[in-house]
Amino acid sequence: MIEVKPEVLRAFEMMWGLHPGPVMLIHKSREIVAVNQAAATLGLPVGILCHSLYPSDKPCPGCMANKALNQGQAVRKTAYVASQSCFMDGFWIPVVGEPELYVHFGNNITEFVRPELLPAAGE
Repeated sequence: MIEVKPEVLRAFEMMWGLHPGPVMLIHKSREIVAVNQAAATLGLPVGILCHSLYPSDKPCPGCMANKALNQGQAVRKTAYVASQSCFMDGFWIPVVGEPELYVHFGNNITEFVRPELLPAAGE
């Protein structure tokens, strides 16, 4: 299991603990090192590789973690997720001072998407 400084874990909890959607603190190896309350309520475990939630043995094709970590800045990506029938607004945010950690979450923005972008029934 990846060791994370206690002050980093406290800061994660302070900033993301009450975010209404699931948020994960992830190591560059893709190991989940902390989750917020919403993620814990959904049963997202600490200590597993994030892509194993989907399940996959390698990072998701749309993962922007490497780009965010290499550039040292947040990356945003929106996409329609057919398996969940929703539009997600995803973020990968490097942790300042911790070059191997990033925060990852996605917000369901389906209700804000223009109707013409929604797939037709049965697609």
